Amino acid sequence: MGKFKYSMQNILDIKIKLETQAKNEFSEANRAYLIEKEKLEELFKKRAVYEAALKEQLSGSLNISEINICKKNINSLKSAIRTQLMNVKKAEDMLEVKRVALNELMKERKTHEKLRDKKFEDFQKEEKDNESKEIDQLVSFTYNS
Repeated sequence: MGKFKYSMQNILDIKIKLETQAKNEFSEANRAYLIEKEKLEELFKKRAVYEAALKEQLSGSLNISEINICKKNINSLKSAIRTQLMNVKKAEDMLEVKRVALNELMKERKTHEKLRDKKFEDFQKEEKDNESKEIDQLVSFTYNS
């Protein structure tokens, strides 16, 4: 029985390496996205703290300078939140690009694996047919002798 050798194994190996690289890139993009999202959540929490402090100052004795400081902090946080929202969107877009690339590479790898499996099945069938022919020849030879 012969040994199966897939003629495009080197291409399949490259596809597997590319897929692994794409998985790493996707993982890195996902990590960056989660970091940006966490930063955004922290900004929202800070803004809520300042808004609560402002509300408390407005309901208590009025200290204009502290009220102005709170309002200024809230406004700067609103600006930071807008900027961070853009950062989150960029990270999300990059994550989607990496996801699409990974999915495409996975499809290519699976296609090559299916092709290899089909070639292996053909090889096995051919080997079985050859073995059958050899057995038939042996039986025919012994019967005729």
